[in-house]
Amino acid sequence: MDSARSTQDLLAKACWIYTQQGVADHLGVSREEVNRWLKSKPSVPKMVRPHLERLFPSRPKHYGEADFTFIDLFAGIGGIRRAFESAGGECVFTSEWNEYAQKTYAANFYLEGDIHGDINRITHPAKQIPDHDVLLAGFPCQPFSIAGVSKKNSLGHAHGFECKTQGTLFFKVAQIIKAKRPIAFMLENVKNLRSHDKGNTYRVIRETLDELGYYVDDHVIDARYFVPQHRERIIIVGFRRDMGFSLRREIDLPKEGPRLRAVLEPEKQIDPKYILTPKLWRYLQDYAAKHKAKGNGFGFGRVGPNDVARTLSARYYKDGSEILINRGPRKRPRRLTPRECARLMGFDGQGEEDFRIPVSDTQAYKQFGNSVVVPVITEVARAMKPHILALKQEMQGGQPQLRLVG
Repeated sequence: MDSARSTQDLLAKACWIYTQQGVADHLGVSREEVNRWLKSKPSVPKMVRPHLERLFPSRPKHYGEADFTFIDLFAGIGGIRRAFESAGGECVFTSEWNEYAQKTYAANFYLEGDIHGDINRITHPAKQIPDHDVLLAGFPCQPFSIAGVSKKNSLGHAHGFECKTQGTLFFKVAQIIKAKRPIAFMLENVKNLRSHDKGNTYRVIRETLDELGYYVDDHVIDARYFVPQHRERIIIVGFRRDMGFSLRREIDLPKEGPRLRAVLEPEKQIDPKYILTPKLWRYLQDYAAKHKAKGNGFGFGRVGPNDVARTLSARYYKDGSEILINRGPRKRPRRLTPRECARLMGFDGQGEEDFRIPVSDTQAYKQFGNSVVVPVITEVARAMKPHILALKQEMQGGQPQLRLVG
């Protein structure tokens, strides 16, 4: 946590993340007492500060002497940051619009300032965003309108990425790349990005990155090699010159991934609230039977300790149907707990509870369902790092071999 913050600001930040009651429980005082401190009636006692500071992550030891710097766009709850920090990087800027995701991020990552909210408010990236070596972004998938491009073509007017991507969130990423010229970038998205809008979306993205002067490679990686979950995502990597980088060749996939037993809590420790109600369980069975009769594959996914789960989605909070844990014969299945989701997404290791979850179960399910699988990105960061450092050293030596940008 930023040491420059006053104790009053620190308390307000803690209450924003954990609620007044959560902070009160941590401090061993009443919620009413915390509320009085917030209103400076009386002011926060000095001896409270060390206890408040424990609610926030400390500054990573390698910060200030990091191997490289990066910015974290569409940061979510920090899965990409966690991976690149573990590779020796230092985060110098974060952008995430969702308030609940911001709370989880702030509970788990050191921040010297506040998280930047809506990326659309970055109108002058050259001034608003600090210099950095690597740009990281898990941007949303959006279609690009070709109407304006077609009209300009008919009029014989030139156009570039600013025309083709205007109004999309990818446009903001491209703007920042153009303004800040990072050594490298890594973008993450759903596998279907390649086929989205009949392939037009991905074609425009690749054309844009090429126009910006970067050598680009991409690869679809299934997280099942790292966690017990089928989750295919496309990783797009670019460097300012040809480093001969190939994700397919340079990432090291384990021969066999873990099974669900690696993330599950002992059944006797599970709160009964995660067990499906009789009504919901009957509904899911009837729904699956109806679609099976029609020849469709829609239905629930019931799995056990020796299985690999389907993809955890942001809708998991609704009924948990894609990953239901089998509790045995004649027993209703249950959802994963948020802690088990943290392990399934690689934020925690087997048996660990280090990642802080300050939000409700509903928000936690949405956050983990929208996140990256941390060990996948950790492997990508490991593969990229030697090339990042080599290009950084080359550029600092005054001999960058860069592509010409028209």
